[in-house]
Amino acid sequence: MNELEYTYAVARIRALETALLTDSVIDQLVNCQTYEQCIQLLEEKGWGTPDGKGDAEMMLKQQEEKAWEVIRDVAPDLSVFDVLSYQKLYHNLKAAVKAVCTDVRGGNIFYEDAAIPGDEMLKIVENKEFSRLPEHMRHVAQEAYETLLQTRDGQLCDVIIDRAALDAIYAAGQQAKDDIIRDYAESTVAIADIKIAVRCAKTGKSLDFMKRAMSPCASVNINELMKAALGGTDAVKEYLSGTMYAEGAAALEVSASAFERWCDNRMMQTMKPQKYQSFSVGPLVAYLFARQNEIKTVRIILTGKQNGFSDEMLRERVREMYV
Repeated sequence: MNELEYTYAVARIRALETALLTDSVIDQLVNCQTYEQCIQLLEEKGWGTPDGKGDAEMMLKQQEEKAWEVIRDVAPDLSVFDVLSYQKLYHNLKAAVKAVCTDVRGGNIFYEDAAIPGDEMLKIVENKEFSRLPEHMRHVAQEAYETLLQTRDGQLCDVIIDRAALDAIYAAGQQAKDDIIRDYAESTVAIADIKIAVRCAKTGKSLDFMKRAMSPCASVNINELMKAALGGTDAVKEYLSGTMYAEGAAALEVSASAFERWCDNRMMQTMKPQKYQSFSVGPLVAYLFARQNEIKTVRIILTGKQNGFSDEMLRERVREMYV
């Protein structure tokens, strides 16, 4: 890819980064007395909806669409970004398989901005046209469909598809030319494995369950992690303390929400070095991730304000910003 093309794209992204929400703006949002004040502050930051009705869900959806619009507009090669939308793609597969097998329809269960939107995914599953799916999804789509029909075990269906999504992300990372995609894939899979271990330790899941759920990666030894999970949360903390994810063990000591926050912040730390790159796709990937991270954080704050969470509870949940 021409370095000049990326120089122009990165220059555009650098200009847009100035509009990203900072940690201090997030702090202002947390300090707002009411949900309405939060919406007002966000509108002042350019997050308003065209109809001016202050609909939070519409606002967040539009911000997500805007973020992808920017990438589509500036990126010299969009295929690099495929891996960042795999989780949405696999979510749509999961939702379609469940809708078809249980014959329960309705509700906003799909991501419409995924590579295969809801209606199309439903038709593929209904007609068992799995060959229409990307190659990395075909086998798992059929397996999940047949498993759910035979067993009626929704959790098993989830595990099969979630594991396939992690495997696909990791494989894409291994094949990527750009370090940022490799780093993204490594962090995504490792953090997912750690989350699975924590959940399994708390719920007493079997080794067989963990083997189905966890995806191998370089920075975590999943055999050791599984063994630790069988010994409970303290054993998971002990294993993590000897890895590059030791801060996760410290977060687990605090609370479940502090641990979730650490998981997202760890991904943000993977992205931050891209601030100093100028001739690669890295800053574009980091910008998109930063936008998704701030949207997630704003959603947490707005939901908290609607449900009467204290400022202290919200601070424990807000994510670290990119700028």
